[in-house]
Amino acid sequence: MQSRQALSTLTLGAIGVVFGDIGTSPLYALKEIFNGHHPIPVTPENILGILSMVFWSIVLLVSLKYVLIIMRADNRGEGGSLALLALVTDRAKNPRLAWVITLLGIFAAALFYGDSMITPAISVLSAVEGMELVTPALKPYVIPITLIILTGLFFIQKRGTGSVGLFFGPIMTGWFAILGLLGVLQIMHNPGVLAALNPLFALVFIGSYPWLAFLALGSVVLAVTGGEALYTDMGHFGRFPIRLAWFGFVMPALVLNYFGQGALLLAEPEAIQNPFFHLAPDWALIPMLGLATLATVIASQAVISGAFSVARQSVQMGLLPRMQIIHTSGHEEGQIYVPFTNWSLYLAVVALVIGFKSSSNLAAAYGIAVTGTMLIDTILVAFVMVLMWKWHWPLVVVVAGFFLTVDIAFFAANAIKIPEGGWFPIAMGLISFSVLTTWRRGRRLVSQEMAKLSIPMEDFITAIDDVHRVNGTAVFMTSSKEGVPPALLHNLKHNQVLHERVVLVTVQTAGTPHVNDMDRIYIHRMGKGFMRIIVRYGFMESPDIPAVLELCKHQGERFDLMETTFYLSRETIVPSMTRRMTLLRARLFAVMSKNATSASDFFQIPTNRVVELGTQLVI
Repeated sequence: MQSRQALSTLTLGAIGVVFGDIGTSPLYALKEIFNGHHPIPVTPENILGILSMVFWSIVLLVSLKYVLIIMRADNRGEGGSLALLALVTDRAKNPRLAWVITLLGIFAAALFYGDSMITPAISVLSAVEGMELVTPALKPYVIPITLIILTGLFFIQKRGTGSVGLFFGPIMTGWFAILGLLGVLQIMHNPGVLAALNPLFALVFIGSYPWLAFLALGSVVLAVTGGEALYTDMGHFGRFPIRLAWFGFVMPALVLNYFGQGALLLAEPEAIQNPFFHLAPDWALIPMLGLATLATVIASQAVISGAFSVARQSVQMGLLPRMQIIHTSGHEEGQIYVPFTNWSLYLAVVALVIGFKSSSNLAAAYGIAVTGTMLIDTILVAFVMVLMWKWHWPLVVVVAGFFLTVDIAFFAANAIKIPEGGWFPIAMGLISFSVLTTWRRGRRLVSQEMAKLSIPMEDFITAIDDVHRVNGTAVFMTSSKEGVPPALLHNLKHNQVLHERVVLVTVQTAGTPHVNDMDRIYIHRMGKGFMRIIVRYGFMESPDIPAVLELCKHQGERFDLMETTFYLSRETIVPSMTRRMTLLRARLFAVMSKNATSASDFFQIPTNRVVELGTQLVI
């Protein structure tokens, strides 16, 4: 009984969080296909052909590719491009192959940031645009109201999503139920529209009008945006509840609504101005506006929370500098707030709404980010098929090759919209990619420079017999598990004393989402009061050094924080043209390093127990 209740709770939660993005696609998908930048003539033949393309895109890209295949590639229950990256690179023994896989995973994460900027803008804007159906006089207020709603959404992020999340499931359940109901009511008037379930209608449309079909693909993809979120959010709810919610409720509701809009267009082609809201009777228009706006806010919330999660993973995996990460719940590890990410997204979303002015214009920018992410996911999962699942090459070529062909077709159809707005996610992706790879490269160079300044620990310990020792414990945080930390050398040079117990702590990020407390720490005692502690965290966890020191008591080492001093090294980066990094990237790295959150805050070390020692490095 308890397991059934838990499954029901998880399934309801998945409906509320995971499917928000794809669940709001009916607001604008068909409207954009028939009334967007590359409009398809509204004829019965075209309507059935497009509906068939939409249906089979949902079946192939969402149901088959993500729900049934890619969701099998979980990293200890976690999904998403970075989780997939960690999963594959651990098994790629060829350094060049690992390098290619790493770049692909990083670029997928970069594209996600572009996606998380566009989703709130297009979703909320498309819902508010429904006001124009009430009276055209409200059109001038669409953008201001959209901005007010989005501003409120980003301002409440710091309060956490836990309490709001309790309402997500029931509201989105009601949303999908109404989507299906509105679709059924229209299909009853014109049941012939269900013939489009036959893939022959899509094939005939593609064969008869290949160029129109190619243009249509650029907008058909809007019906599957959010499909990648099923994989990204897998860790929050589990594979089975997401599959159950998708096949048992969400997918039928979406398909019924799309076919209901198709049935409406067969009877009233002029309804193409906004077919979703024309599904509802006149008396229900205003309630539908309110519900649609609420649904788009929930969809936006899910994407914003996803961006916070990706930011934390990026920090843990050494792709971004340390930044402030606030836990908004004492019970749920995944509920976090990242101020820098939040306000960066907010500024970008506001700029998108003001710059593009309509959901139709934003639709041109939307497809590139989604199809790019889907394309990279297919490539990464092909490596999983070979390296993890041990599939035979012919099977990998057939399965991955088929999905790759479909992804390339969708990506190419969206590529022609680059001048109309597709440039935005590409630009954001390239900027994010440059930032992520610059930090990764810079930290590697810093580690190499620090290694040159270091001396072997054994030589140091042998040479300190005459050094005066004082009571207490000194903890030196160091990124390297070899050699003497620069902060230790500087402290000895200036103060000419050592504590009776000296602890060198190195934090490492594992290729898994979480690490058990039993595997968290490794203690190596080196003699003369020196010890090295290696601390391992998963890429979904936040470091907590005082908590780690408390764990050490199980291995015979006790720490009293009031008698412990933490020594941190603060590197000042000096860009140079003579090293292995371009001057522009070196300057970017220096700025990022200077503005990184202090190690004491990031590692949750009490500030009144910290001593910082500076080191100047040329890269």
